[in-house]
Amino acid sequence: MKEIVEEESVSIVRACRATELNRSMFYYSTVLDDREVETKLREYAERLPAGGFPEYYKRIRKEGFKWNHKRVGRVYIKLGMSRRRRVKRRIPNPEKTPLLQPISSNLTWSIDFMDDRLINGRKFRTLNMIDDYNREALAVDIEFSFPSERVVERIKDIIEWKGKPDEIRSDNGTEFVAKSFEAFCNEFKIKHIRSQKGRPMQDGYIERFNRTYRENVLNMNLFDNLNQVMELTEAFVDDYNNNHPHKSLGDKSPVSFSRDRNKNVTLSSV
Repeated sequence: MKEIVEEESVSIVRACRATELNRSMFYYSTVLDDREVETKLREYAERLPAGGFPEYYKRIRKEGFKWNHKRVGRVYIKLGMSRRRRVKRRIPNPEKTPLLQPISSNLTWSIDFMDDRLINGRKFRTLNMIDDYNREALAVDIEFSFPSERVVERIKDIIEWKGKPDEIRSDNGTEFVAKSFEAFCNEFKIKHIRSQKGRPMQDGYIERFNRTYRENVLNMNLFDNLNQVMELTEAFVDDYNNNHPHKSLGDKSPVSFSRDRNKNVTLSSV
């Protein structure tokens, strides 16, 4: 009504007659003070952010307030609390751990995910694992999704033929901070090293591998299905482990580097 009077520049009497409202309705203003209700609801929202109207109202009644559910509900909506804000789970930032060159295999493995898409737009993920000692690719698995339990199963498979690492290095992805992954590390007595947020070079070895894999496989091809991705990835891993020269390894491939190291150790022991 006030908008009509202000925007159309008509009298209150004329506006009320046009809208068929009694003039007393125009001058009426509520005397209900909801400030105490608002304060109480904000208090609960701050202290119990995951709660909602039913819980807040029950708590209000238990505290002895006599406000009925209609009034509390009206204020709840007025404050915008019906549009619940998602509370983001904050992961503590790990301590900085230097990226060292292991002196033998199975000391530290690095693990990470990559994403890409098929031609039809469907997203798929790759689970990449390497041994930091000689940069050997232990696995590049392709799936549409990788729950934490699937990650744990894959690591156990590799341990069966490769042996158990002392440490596993990863970022702070949800799969790696999940309870199932931490339980696995505790059970196998594997130290889990997590890189700090925004510090990708603390995962420098696996990040370098990811770049090589993306440049040679993911960015070079268009895929109709996962079988195509798996086939090209398998060929890449075989060539990478046996032929790819690493400058940091004296231009040797991962397999050649380990073979020469083992040969030297054998000769020195003799």
